[in-house]
Amino acid sequence: MNFPFTEATPIQFRGPLPEFSDVAIIGGGIIGVMTALFLSRRNISVTLIEKGRISAEQSSRNWGWVRQQGRDADELPIMIEARRLWRQLADECGEDIGLSQTGVTYLADTDKEMAEFGEFTKIAEAHGLDTRILDTDQVAGLIPAMFRRYKGAMTTPSDMRAEPWLAVPAVARLAAREGVTILENCAARKLDLSAGRVSGVWTEKGRVATSTVVVAGGAWTSLFLRAHGVSIPQLSVKATVAATEAMPEIHSGAATDEQIAFRRRQDGGYTLAAGGSHLLYVGPDVFRHAPKYFSTLKAHPFGTRYRPAAPRGYPDAWSTGRDWEADGKSPFEQMRVLNPTPEAGALRTIDQRFRALFPQVGELRFKAIWAGMIDAMPDAVPIVDRVAAVPGLIVGTGMSGHGFGIGPGIGRVLSDLIQGNEVGYDLGRFRLSRFSDGSPIRPGPSL
Repeated sequence: MNFPFTEATPIQFRGPLPEFSDVAIIGGGIIGVMTALFLSRRNISVTLIEKGRISAEQSSRNWGWVRQQGRDADELPIMIEARRLWRQLADECGEDIGLSQTGVTYLADTDKEMAEFGEFTKIAEAHGLDTRILDTDQVAGLIPAMFRRYKGAMTTPSDMRAEPWLAVPAVARLAAREGVTILENCAARKLDLSAGRVSGVWTEKGRVATSTVVVAGGAWTSLFLRAHGVSIPQLSVKATVAATEAMPEIHSGAATDEQIAFRRRQDGGYTLAAGGSHLLYVGPDVFRHAPKYFSTLKAHPFGTRYRPAAPRGYPDAWSTGRDWEADGKSPFEQMRVLNPTPEAGALRTIDQRFRALFPQVGELRFKAIWAGMIDAMPDAVPIVDRVAAVPGLIVGTGMSGHGFGIGPGIGRVLSDLIQGNEVGYDLGRFRLSRFSDGSPIRPGPSL
């Protein structure tokens, strides 16, 4: 597996930068790519600007789950649409992206977890989802290879999996074939504003005139927006992941408990991660936005570990510049691909926990290890909204680790939002103003 992507990865998309585009999208992850594709299908000219490589950051580093299960009630309808769109796109790409319906299962040790599962099944039932609760014996029957028993589980057989490092670049190639202009290795430095509204984007390769800009920069979004006076309480957390060599099948789908998450891959191996564990580097934004995260941290105090400072060049590193000119080098050029170093301790934990659950697998052989920075919001649901203070500016960020699966649905929604069409859903839950209008922080499910 040629993974993770780095700055040395060959450039696939070279532009050139047009003089004008109806819409410019900043960020070549799954949200940017999907939005570009759906806009192009409405005969809207789109320029997708990526500072590094398409899908090189969290969009290729996630677990590859396409799950409806455990979604926020307002996310779930969009995710159900996204699942349908994934099937359509897998056919249209003409490439094998590893899409397979093998289900997602959450395993429970406690009555509290089972009660949380029960609450979600009420939401699932309202949407006709096939989620169901399993008892101890049913769990053992679903994954008989496990060497321990659980109190119960929640499973959704219609959930799917795909290979993210294959899927997002494949959709980008489809978008390019359908007319989207994509530029890799081209940092968007600043917006060009005229009378307070968007009139273009300044990039390191020049200016593209446009009246509409979508910022979908993942972990970099907050840094870019703050340079234009727009504050969002986004933080980024680091998660370490490992991919095993091919091994005998122990479960065809994806499953997790509070300790270990695992998913069968297309190549016969498993993608593994420590369930519910991530690392937060303390930087200026952590101090700036900490009050908005209190309720989430109180509800789940042990899921986050801390380090006093991010490595140099990271979006919230103490040394990262917060002020730059459109005609000068920006932080986005100084780090083309955010490629965090995997944590050795996390890898040991993954190895120990997986082998404790499945001791028959013996010694694990990892064919790839990596880490990614997950863009998170205080309530674990994204911002999908226009920026009222800057006409022509739209934000799609803060997917909080849920972005891969829901990506096609969010892309379609953003496309219609940009066009002024009915989007088909109430987006009030995803509005930017929820963090400034006095509304209480309402955490989404931690499932």
